[in-house]
Amino acid sequence: MRRLPAFAEGMGGEESRPAPYTAAMDDSLPLFRHDPALAARLPRMPLCELPTPVEALPVLAGELGIPVLYAKRDDLSAPLYGGNKVRKLEFLLADALARGHSEVLTFGFAGSNFAAATALYGQRAGLRCLSMLLPQKPSDYVRGNLRLGLSAGASIHHAGSVPSIALRAAWEYLKRPLAGRRPPYWIPAGGSSPPGVAAYINAALELADQVAAGELPAPDRIYVAMGSMGTAAGLAIGLALADLPTRVVAVRVVEKRFASARGLEELLQRTLRWLGPAYRDVMTPAQALARVDIREEYYGEHYGQVTPATAAALEQFAGATPLRLDGTYSAKAAAALLADARRGELGDRVPLFWHTFNARPLQDLLRSGVARDIPPGLRPYFDG
Repeated sequence: MRRLPAFAEGMGGEESRPAPYTAAMDDSLPLFRHDPALAARLPRMPLCELPTPVEALPVLAGELGIPVLYAKRDDLSAPLYGGNKVRKLEFLLADALARGHSEVLTFGFAGSNFAAATALYGQRAGLRCLSMLLPQKPSDYVRGNLRLGLSAGASIHHAGSVPSIALRAAWEYLKRPLAGRRPPYWIPAGGSSPPGVAAYINAALELADQVAAGELPAPDRIYVAMGSMGTAAGLAIGLALADLPTRVVAVRVVEKRFASARGLEELLQRTLRWLGPAYRDVMTPAQALARVDIREEYYGEHYGQVTPATAAALEQFAGATPLRLDGTYSAKAAAALLADARRGELGDRVPLFWHTFNARPLQDLLRSGVARDIPPGLRPYFDG
C-alpha cells in the first residue's frame, strides 16, 4: 500500500479545506490509519457498521460457469437504512454540524436513495433536510423512499426540470441569509463532493484489508452502478493507493449529462485537489480515471427503466443469491456482470459485485399517517 508523506498545515487550499475538527483522532477507518492527518481535519459521524462483509456467491458462479464470484455487501452498511449512500453521509453530515449548519439541502430524482437516507440520518443528527427532486416513473421503491423522506420530516420540493429545481434550490439557499439565518449545507446529488468521495476511498482500502486478511483474492474487476459518480471515483483513488490491480466497471444508470468520463475526471480532479498535494503526487486524475471502464449499454431510454437485461438480472440474482437488487441501480451493474460472464470475458478472473442498494426494510421507519401529509406535487406517485 502506498504511504503518503507527512501533511503540511492547511493543505488543500482555503477554499476547499473542511472546518477544523477538534474531536479525538479517529483511527477506526483504514483511510484514517493510512493518513492520520486527514482524520484530524475531516469530521466523521459513525453511522455504518464497518467493514461491510464480503460474501462468495457460489450458486450464481456455477450458473455462469465461472470459478468464483464475490459480493461486497454495502447493502448492509448500516442497521437502519443501508446502501452506499450512508458511507458518504458519515462525513457529510458531520461536516455540516462542524460548520454550524442546522439544515442540509440535496438533490436527486423522486425516488432518490440518497435523498431518503439524508432525511433519515439528518433527522437523527438534528439536521433538517431540504430535498430537491426531479420527476421519475412511479414505482414501489420510489413511493417507499418518498414516504421515508416525509416520515423523517424532509421538506420535499418537486419540479419538472433541472433549471426549475436549480432556481428553487438557489432561492432556498439565499432566502435564509436575507432573514438573518445561516444557509443550508449544500450537498450535491448522491453526496458526490470530495468528502463523499473520501468515504469510498476508505471503502477501497477496507476491501484491501479484507484481501490481505484472506477473505477473498484481489478482485480483477469490481462491477458497480454509476449515478453521481462518487462511488466509482472513490474506488478508483482508493484502489490506486492500495496498489490493487483491480479495475472498476462503472455501469451508467443516469443520463450521460450527469455521468460521463469527463464528469468523472473532473470529480477526481476536485477530490485530489481537496485532499492535497501528497495525493496528487501519488496519482493524477487521468491515472485514476484509467482504472475505470464506463459501460453505457444498460441504461435504457430513461432513468429507472427496467430493461430486459435488468429484469433478467433481477430474476437470476433473486434465484441464486441472497441479494435484493433494484431495477434502477444495482440490477444494471449486475446485468453487465452477467453479460461479461456469458461472453466468456471473465475466464479465470475474480469478479466482485459491489452491492449498493439498501437491504433493510423501510416499514419500521415510516411514520403512521404520513399518507395524509403527501404534498399535492407528489400525489401522482401515489395515485392509481
